[in-house]
Amino acid sequence: MKQFPEFSPEKAYTLDLPLKPRPIVILGAGGIVHDAHLPAYRKAGFPVAGIYNRTASRAQALADEYGIPAVHGSLEDAVAAAPNDAVFDIALMPEQYAATLEALPHGAAVLIQKPLGQTLEAGRALLEICRRKQLIAAVNTQLRFAPYVAEARKFIASGGIGDLYDFEIRVQVNTPWHMFPHVLTLDRLEINMHSVHYVDLVRSFLGDPVGVSAVTYKHPEKAHANTRTVILMRYGDRPIRVVIATNHDHHFGRLYEESFIKWEGTRGAIRAQMGLLLDYPTGGEDRLDYQVDDKADKGWQPLPFDGSWFPDAFIGSMAALQRYVEGSVPTLPTSVEDVYHTMAVVEAAYESQEREGVRPAYDPSAVDPVPAGSRG
Repeated sequence: MKQFPEFSPEKAYTLDLPLKPRPIVILGAGGIVHDAHLPAYRKAGFPVAGIYNRTASRAQALADEYGIPAVHGSLEDAVAAAPNDAVFDIALMPEQYAATLEALPHGAAVLIQKPLGQTLEAGRALLEICRRKQLIAAVNTQLRFAPYVAEARKFIASGGIGDLYDFEIRVQVNTPWHMFPHVLTLDRLEINMHSVHYVDLVRSFLGDPVGVSAVTYKHPEKAHANTRTVILMRYGDRPIRVVIATNHDHHFGRLYEESFIKWEGTRGAIRAQMGLLLDYPTGGEDRLDYQVDDKADKGWQPLPFDGSWFPDAFIGSMAALQRYVEGSVPTLPTSVEDVYHTMAVVEAAYESQEREGVRPAYDPSAVDPVPAGSRG
């Protein structure tokens, strides 16, 4: 087997915890903090030193529920009160990232919620701020650390299914976008706020694609932006099909809902069911199954794992940053430098949509005639 990137995963993907967790200061008190960040940090035993929100009552409610000792009504107060070794956890909207990063201490460690800006230009500006302030900055592209992804990554790296030749992510669900009113006015919705996870996941296995093709559309009877997407990622001479297909408007019941990641290789295959997205926010069953050619008679077998995307993947993304800061892992795979490449793929997908593909040559008069005697 060739040594493709998926055979040498970063050490930060092992999901180990930092040796000595640093205090976390959370900037933002929205639904994702309540549903994922704080449950993850409680489960992992990560100390939360303070929380900030412009509406202080929202921060106070979370502080009361999770025993957070300090509540701040201003960003400046939260930064001033932060311990010297704090890790800042930004859980705000992308439009607020630049001002927030500017307010952080020089050289601070920070975890930024995805996406890294709404456009590549915005992402570039955020990257420049992080460079100038020498921030140790990561992006919370947490699907990389979902327990079933971590287990699949380990199995693939061991050579368990051989060389990958097919990587498919498919989501066909009825997403309740009304639960996230802040996204309903965005010009870019599905790829920026959802498929960015899958683009980033593919990159974490295969590296950067050499080309991107995509279509993305809105629902004809809904006011918000694009909710259905197909993205193809091309890897040059490598014979691997990579497709991301999402449909968030499938409101026809659970029977044909789908939410999975599938890796196929020359010796076997692995399929992960992302239960979180089935009947969201209730969620369905998470599964991880594999089949290998030399035991094909046994069919698909379960591959054990512990935890789920919410909240466990959020443990992994924070742990990766903290382990890098303390020096227990040599690289930070979710650094802003790396995730900027994810945003470049996202931007390319939107550009591909605007170009509308290659027009077929329907007019026979525009095609050179076949020379006589060449038909064989």
